[in-house]
Amino acid sequence: MTQLIKIGTALVLKCAKAGPLLAMPGDANDFLGDAWAHEADMLAIPVERLGPDFLDLSTRVAGEVFQKFVNYHMRCAIVGDIQAKLDGSKALTDFVRETNKGDALWFVPDFETLQFRLERMAAA
Repeated sequence: MTQLIKIGTALVLKCAKAGPLLAMPGDANDFLGDAWAHEADMLAIPVERLGPDFLDLSTRVAGEVFQKFVNYHMRCAIVGDIQAKLDGSKALTDFVRETNKGDALWFVPDFETLQFRLERMAAA
């Protein structure tokens, strides 16, 4: 079930694990529209909602989707275990490490980690 949750100063739209996939750049519009309808300022998208090639950086899908989120000032967290994908791609590992340094896009292993990061940011 999709839920709007306030964590610290952020209104996070926690997307349900089941639902349409974020598989192509155009799919980002549906996620953005849902976030705006809920007046959220951050999306928490479970890895189960990513298309099969989403984390294959050579497809450019992830880059185009994330650029759209940044352009529309929508922070995003991909929530779930992507270790198998990280093990198979140095480029993805580097990408995840760099994005996790910022505040627009994060990859977190679980929702509790996202909550912790947001609460820590609000307390700073």
